[in-house]
Amino acid sequence: MLNRRHIRIKVMQSIYAMHQHESDDLGKEERFLFQSIENIQDLYLLMLSALIELRNKEEEYLEVASKKHLATKEERNPSRKFIDNKVLQLLSKSEVLENAIDENKISNWKRNDDVILFLLDAIKESEVYQKYMSKPEGTFNDDKYFVVDLFSEVIAPNEKLYDYLEDYKLTWLDDLPLVNTFILKQIKGFKSEDDVIKISELYKDEDDKDYVKNLFRKTVLNEIELSKEYIDKTPNWDTDRIAELDTIILKMAICELLKFPSIPVKVTINEYLEIAKEYSTPKSSIFINGILDNLVKDFEKENRLSKAGRGLL
Repeated sequence: MLNRRHIRIKVMQSIYAMHQHESDDLGKEERFLFQSIENIQDLYLLMLSALIELRNKEEEYLEVASKKHLATKEERNPSRKFIDNKVLQLLSKSEVLENAIDENKISNWKRNDDVILFLLDAIKESEVYQKYMSKPEGTFNDDKYFVVDLFSEVIAPNEKLYDYLEDYKLTWLDDLPLVNTFILKQIKGFKSEDDVIKISELYKDEDDKDYVKNLFRKTVLNEIELSKEYIDKTPNWDTDRIAELDTIILKMAICELLKFPSIPVKVTINEYLEIAKEYSTPKSSIFINGILDNLVKDFEKENRLSKAGRGLL
């Protein structure tokens, strides 16, 4: 699930937090970094479980409404199209998913069903839902793309859900786009109602997990030396006036250039420029690009870029 850019972002945020807290406890901060990454798996399971709970709540509502003393004709014979949606059924009946939710103790919606009920109201008011319910029963693909549209257009952007996630775990806000994108990709990949749902591994492989630790440690333990690389390259900038986030991005980028031989120079520069555009000031990416461009030229002249393999410069 994790990609390298998101790993860089999590490391950047951890180093920034370390600076803000004036902490020098490397072990403690590293544990916090890995815990914040592990929490991404919980967010992934929480968002999937929301789909299950939405379906279950609607089924409960239909059952209660049908037993009302003065139930209307529509309440006695309601449309079951939403709760019988083949993708929602697939999620609800998956033992693999149920076990993962139980093992990770994901019970938020049981304790905060007001969020689910609010979401359910928003769903019923949406054009996506009303258009789907007005049509006769369709194919598995019809059901699948309804859930895709529902998730991307109604659930994921819902402000009450966003506020709940922010209050529950602040670190999730930056993880949410990654998780939502992955869930949409996973749902789109379903082929039939007989599919077996696979729970995504957090790391692509052990190399990515090692990359988290190495990038964090090598940057933090060499901050003074790394900062010396760019201080003389900012003649028009007072070092004290450079945004702290920019200095962290620069140190991480320089660390990658000099201490990660398997990562291409262009990849490093492009990744950190994109991170600067998203997380720092409007002019940061231009400033950082200029410094890194000059540094790369100097490193090449001094034979300090020991990149291994073809096409890594």
